[in-house]
Amino acid sequence: MKAKKYILSLAMVYMAYFTHGIQAIILSQNQVNFYTQWGYTDAVEGAAAVSLAITATGFGKMLTVWLGGEFSDRIGRKKMAVAGGVLYIICFAGLLFTASFPIACVCAFLSGAATSGFWDASLYPAAQESVKQRYAGSALIGIKFFVSLSGIIYPLLAVQFSAAGSWHINIWIPLVMSIIAVVLAVIAPFAYDDQMKETVKTADGKTENAAQAEIEAAKAKMLVKPSGLVNFFTMFYGFVCMFIMYGAQQYTKAFGMSNCGLTEAQAAGMTSIYTVGSVIAVVFWAVMMGKLQWNPLKVVLIDSIFTAVALAIVLLVSNVAVIYVAIALLGFFAAGGALQTGLGIRQEMCPGPKGRNTGIYYTWMGLASCFLPYIVSAMTTSIGEAAAVYTMMGLLLAAAVIAILMMLYLVSQYKKIFGKSALSK
Repeated sequence: MKAKKYILSLAMVYMAYFTHGIQAIILSQNQVNFYTQWGYTDAVEGAAAVSLAITATGFGKMLTVWLGGEFSDRIGRKKMAVAGGVLYIICFAGLLFTASFPIACVCAFLSGAATSGFWDASLYPAAQESVKQRYAGSALIGIKFFVSLSGIIYPLLAVQFSAAGSWHINIWIPLVMSIIAVVLAVIAPFAYDDQMKETVKTADGKTENAAQAEIEAAKAKMLVKPSGLVNFFTMFYGFVCMFIMYGAQQYTKAFGMSNCGLTEAQAAGMTSIYTVGSVIAVVFWAVMMGKLQWNPLKVVLIDSIFTAVALAIVLLVSNVAVIYVAIALLGFFAAGGALQTGLGIRQEMCPGPKGRNTGIYYTWMGLASCFLPYIVSAMTTSIGEAAAVYTMMGLLLAAAVIAILMMLYLVSQYKKIFGKSALSK
């Protein structure tokens, strides 16, 4: 930690993403309650409506994160962090009280904008900046830990409160947590905001702020300039990884109920098992990258290979116990920090302002998070929920294969750029 000065800002980041872990699944985990509140009586139409609301979240992410990254670099992390928390409060309050599907979609859009346009654009960089460089990858994976932790707890709580006839508590919980996040954002110091005020002299005698000096130092370590394909793959991995992770996160419960014959409680347990796998992975990869200094590119290559294996098992094996194990493996390798580690790869191989790089990366991520539920909604309407969810799993497998091919190319380029192998550590 940088003299432990920024520990409170790191705590705010983790509180924000503990809240985001609920926001990411609140619509899917309360599907029936939401579409009933919106006035739907047909289950298929209601499920399609919820998928469209999830799509609105994706649009909110995709349309705001790039711009948010630019603003984050210009005005600092604190203002963006506070604004994101305020939007979260508005979003959850709207979902709590509205009986209108269009208004719910607006709230979902706002939650996407708050998540990526404000929080992702400011808090991912803030996590990296609050610790020493060697621990930046571990700090990013820590975000995934808190997202996953809420993903374990919340589905089980949601089922219990719904069964007790008090399902609105499922919305009150993240609403209160959002208020806490805003309070922390107001009182916490942020490293980048301090760096913006600090000036340093470069080797050629120029004066620039400390943040820009850090970028120039990273570029100076490169033997050759990254190719256009390196630039594209480090961006596009955000789409591929999110496509896989979002699909598994949002539709594991539906897959368990429609394709495995599980009850709602058992299917919610499947979602929790997926998330348990991701939490274990977060701890494991944090040690590998933080203490043992494994290269993030090596980690993502391994994640991609075993994600494909886990998805193949889910698709080809009908035994429920085996599927549970495969879902845990999928959580470990697809959702155990791969998305966050991919951002670290982007920053290392194409160094630039962290807010801008985060904005670029998460624009691709936002595209995946609106594209996937949209096609699931369309397939649900045309071929039914069971067939739609199964087909989606096949698309996730195809995406995992693409990820493997991209990572193999980046591994080959890494040695050219830095003069050492990404697989050596």
